[in-house]
Amino acid sequence: MTKLAGIYPILNTAFTEDGSLDLASQISLIGYLLESGARGLGVFGNAGEGYALTPDERRTLLQLIVREVNGRVPLVVSTGHTGTDAAVRLSREAEDSGAAALMILPPYFLRTDGEGLAHYYAAIGQAVKIPIMIQDAPLMTQVAMPPALLARLAREIERVEYVKVEAPPTAPKVSAILNLSPGLTVFGGLNGQFLIEEIRRGARGAMPGSDLIPEFVRIWNHLEAGEDEAAWRLFTQILPLARFELQPGMGVSAQKHNLAARGVIRCPRVRHPAVSLDRRSLAELAFLREWAARGPAR
Repeated sequence: MTKLAGIYPILNTAFTEDGSLDLASQISLIGYLLESGARGLGVFGNAGEGYALTPDERRTLLQLIVREVNGRVPLVVSTGHTGTDAAVRLSREAEDSGAAALMILPPYFLRTDGEGLAHYYAAIGQAVKIPIMIQDAPLMTQVAMPPALLARLAREIERVEYVKVEAPPTAPKVSAILNLSPGLTVFGGLNGQFLIEEIRRGARGAMPGSDLIPEFVRIWNHLEAGEDEAAWRLFTQILPLARFELQPGMGVSAQKHNLAARGVIRCPRVRHPAVSLDRRSLAELAFLREWAARGPAR
């Protein structure tokens, strides 16, 4: 398989007002992201509220996404779990359904040590034939995975080919990982907050939320063309919105309100424990959208 690279948005999950799946809006969002230049899609990640979906809903959505994408871009499906056997089963199901790669959080309910993490990722790697992306997200999991451990996992487990770095400060960690394991492909996360620094240190992609993908794709294209000044201008323009979305518990609601404002989805509904934005937060978000729309890069 060709190496993954570029902007891979985490696909937000669309709900109706009553909290059920909104499949029509989901189809609309997929089309919007592909038309915006996404090089792939991340499925069931944190911004996709994968943690709030039932097993049946996951299967329904993945079947829909695979059908709508129809092989146009790779799908990276999140299959991490708090239990190793459950993660293995989810990973096999995702592969059988058409995933091109798996993004896997470490166990975070009963946290384990380096040997336990090696056992967990090895068990998944032995069960599948597609690449694994380790999601290094200690702000969410409270699991620290230092560069030496990530390099060891890549060295010992054949399927481990990618790491998504979400452990601040991210840019120095990208450098440290690639110094130890040049064969790994690194992606950035944290809603693209340090995308430019990460790319300039060797990262080959980023996985932000779904709402700012036209802008992130343009930034990526500028960087690939060596147009750093243009990349920074556009990045500075959208940074207040990306920063607003990094507020714990509120970010998914902000992303969905932005998508609804663009007419991509019908409803910004989130599922608890994600928090819906209150009236003042909505006003702040609307101001940031307006500010970005009239920014200097436009």
